[in-house]
Amino acid sequence: MKIIAGLGNPGKKYDRTKHNTGFMALDNYLKSKNLSLDKDKFEGHWTKQKINGDDVILLEPQTFMNESGRSVAQIANFFKVKPEDILIIQDDMDMPIGKIRIRANGKSGGHNGIKSIIRDLGTDKFNRLKIGIRHPEKTSVVSWVLTPFNAEQQKLMDDAFDTSVKIIDDFIEGHNSQYLMNKYN
Repeated sequence: MKIIAGLGNPGKKYDRTKHNTGFMALDNYLKSKNLSLDKDKFEGHWTKQKINGDDVILLEPQTFMNESGRSVAQIANFFKVKPEDILIIQDDMDMPIGKIRIRANGKSGGHNGIKSIIRDLGTDKFNRLKIGIRHPEKTSVVSWVLTPFNAEQQKLMDDAFDTSVKIIDDFIEGHNSQYLMNKYN
């Protein structure tokens, strides 16, 4: 069994903001597979599906970003999913808009959602699909991550979301992080 979790903040106020890149990528995946998040439990919206013959949980934590780990850990513990079978989709300010990078483990890089997941899972040995949102140039970090993409930026993000579908499918099919890094980084 695998868990694919997109990170973001709940509520209309945060919908389509840069910090909700994980939600947007997962929503794009769900749309491409004609699926929806049909359960509310474990402090998240989620669904459990058979995809390519494997049980897969698709999750959007409904805690705020800095408490995402509560939801991820609850569902991982309930279904007994090992950290290496978890893929977290997150925004990353240290990369250009729309750039994709896969990581197998490691520190949080200052991302509060990832800090929370490391804390609540008790390990940093889970996979990340990082999507660049760029560091702000003339505004505060908080203002930057809580604003939507402009039209030009959204085009780059849409391309990244389409690539994310392929990455998620490859992860579900059992390709390890080294394979994914070689193919997509």
